[in-house]
Amino acid sequence: MNDSPTRRVRIRAPELIGKGGWINTGGKDLRLADFRGRILILDFWTFCCVNCLHVLDELRELEEKHRDTVVIIGVHSPKFVHEADHHAVVDAVERYGVEHPVLDDPELATWKQYAVRAWPTLVVIDPEGYVVAQHAGEGHAHAIARLVEELEEEHAAKGTLRRGDGPYVAPEPEPTTLRFPGKALLLPTGTFLVSDTTRHQLVELAVDGETVVRRIGSGVRGLVDGPAEAAGFNEPQGLALLEEGAVAVADTVNHALRRVDLATGEVTTLAGTGRQWWQGSPTSGPAREVDLSSPWDVAVFGGRVWIAMAGVHQLWTYDPRTAAVAVAAGTTNEGLVDGPGGEAWFAQPSGLAVSADGERLWLADSETSALRWVDRDGAVRTAVGTGLFDFGHRDGAAGQALLQHPLGVTALPDGSVAVSDTYNHALRRYDPATDEVTTLATDLREPSDAVLDGADIVVVESARHRLTRLRLPEEAVRVASVAHRTRRAATEVAPGRLRLDVVFQAPAGQKLDSRYGPSTRLLVSSTPPELLLRGEGAGTDLTRELELDPSVPEGVLHVSAMAASCDDTSSDGGFAVGANEYPACHVHQQDWGVPVRLTEGGVTRLPLVLAGMDTE
Repeated sequence: MNDSPTRRVRIRAPELIGKGGWINTGGKDLRLADFRGRILILDFWTFCCVNCLHVLDELRELEEKHRDTVVIIGVHSPKFVHEADHHAVVDAVERYGVEHPVLDDPELATWKQYAVRAWPTLVVIDPEGYVVAQHAGEGHAHAIARLVEELEEEHAAKGTLRRGDGPYVAPEPEPTTLRFPGKALLLPTGTFLVSDTTRHQLVELAVDGETVVRRIGSGVRGLVDGPAEAAGFNEPQGLALLEEGAVAVADTVNHALRRVDLATGEVTTLAGTGRQWWQGSPTSGPAREVDLSSPWDVAVFGGRVWIAMAGVHQLWTYDPRTAAVAVAAGTTNEGLVDGPGGEAWFAQPSGLAVSADGERLWLADSETSALRWVDRDGAVRTAVGTGLFDFGHRDGAAGQALLQHPLGVTALPDGSVAVSDTYNHALRRYDPATDEVTTLATDLREPSDAVLDGADIVVVESARHRLTRLRLPEEAVRVASVAHRTRRAATEVAPGRLRLDVVFQAPAGQKLDSRYGPSTRLLVSSTPPELLLRGEGAGTDLTRELELDPSVPEGVLHVSAMAASCDDTSSDGGFAVGANEYPACHVHQQDWGVPVRLTEGGVTRLPLVLAGMDTE
C-alpha cells in the first residue's frame, strides 16, 4: 500500500507552459529547471472552484513551515471562459491571498501534460525533477506534509536538496476603499454594509455608497469575537438583517456564521467551530458545536437563517430560537437535480434572496450557472440552467437561456429576480410570470451582489472594488447570444464495458480506517442518464465495471469518491489501544465530471487518481 522512499514510483515531470504567463514573480518567466533542488508542489486550480479555495487555505501552513525547501506553483486551469482572461486571473490571485507564483494556463496545456482530470489536483515533484505523487480533491495536506519531510531527509542525504528563498514576488498593494467586496446590505439607516472580503472586514458606507462610516474587524485573518476594532473575520461574504438590530455574516473561510450588533459593532459567533465540515461530521445540532463549510450567503426565510453552504453543495439553516443548525437541502453531491430538499443536488450555491411575496427563496447556483428556488415546503426547482458544463449569455425563454457562474440574486418588487451574472459582467432578470430571461445592464466587472434602494439597484462590482448605482431600466439591453461548454477535451472511450479505477494509496504511516464500517465510498452517475447502462449508483469498492450505451455518442461521467485513513500506530497492522487510542484520521474526497466521447478503439479503462500514482 505504501512505498518506501527507495521504491517510490517516479515519472519525469513535463515542462510548465501556459500562454498567460507568470504571476507573482516580478515579471520573470520560470521553467522547471529553475526549481531543481527544491520540492515542487503544483496546485492545479481554477478560481471559480470552492474546493480549490479550500486547498489554498490547507496549503498555507505547509507553505510557511517549509518555505526554504518547498515551492508551491499554482497552475491556473480555467473551467469558464471568463477564467481564461489573464486580468481576471491576476485579480483572483490577489482576491484569495495567493502568496506563491502562479502559471496562467488558459489553453490547459500543462493540465493535459500532467493528465489532470479534476479541480483541484496537487502534484508533488522531487528535487531531481520527478513526479512522485498526485492527489485530487481536498484533505491531502497532512499526506503531502509527511511526503515533504521524507523528501527533505532523502535528498539532504543524497546532496540533491537546495535550500533558499523562493521565487515569489508580492504585488504592490492598491489604495482603494474596498478590495474585492463580496456582498452588500441596505441598513435601516439608509447606509450600506459591505463585506470587504479580501481585507477581512465589514465596511459601512454612507448613503452615497462611497464615504466610509466605520470599519468592523481588525483586517487580519482570524476567528476572533469582540469589539469592532479587534474582531477577526476571514474572507467574509453574505449578510442578512436579523430582527434584533443585528446582522448575520457568512464568514466564509472561517467556516462560521457570525453576528454583528449594529449599535455597538460587537462581533460574536452564532454557528461553526472554525473547522471545515467533512463527510461523517454531524449535520445538525447545537450551532457552536457543528462544523460548517464555506458559507457564502445568508437570508432569513420562514423564521430561520438559511445558509448557502457552498463548500458542500448544500443549504443549511440556523434557528435563532434554538441556536441549532441543520441541513435543509442537498446531498453533498455536486450537480443539478431538483426535487425534495433531501434529494436535490447543488453546485456551490453562492447567493440567496427571498421573493417579494415571501414564498420563494431564490438562489444562485454558481457552478451550474443556474437560477433556482426553494418553496415553503422545502422542494427545490430550477428556473434557468442545465448543469455543470453549459453556460453563456443568452436571453429569451428560460429553458434555453444561459448564465455564466452567477454569485448573487436580488428579489424585485414585481416578483421577478435580478441575477448578478458574475462571469458575464452583467445584471440579468428572470420573470416567473413570462418565464423569460433578459439583460438589465452590461459592462459590470464581476458583479457579485446587488441591493435595491428605492427605484435604484446598487450593484457590488467586485473586480472594480466599488458599489455602482443603476436606475432599473424599463427595457432590456440587447446583447449578442453566446453559448459555451467547458474547455476540457473529452476522453475517448470505447462503447460497451469501461473499467473505472479510482486510485487511492493511503499516505505513509496510515492505513484505511474500517473500524466503523467501509472506509471507501464511490458514487457514479451520468449526463445524460441514458449513457450508463450499468454501473451507476453508490458502493464501497473504488473499482467498478461500467457499461456505456453505444447509441449515446457523448456525455459526462459524474464520479464522487471518498476514502478515510488513520495513523497506523500499531506493530501488528491494527490500531493501537492505550498509548494512542484515538489516532489522527483524515478524509480524502473528490468529485469528477469527466466528459467522454464514445469511439471505436477508445480506452477501456478510466483511471482517476484520488491519492498516489497510477502505475497500471
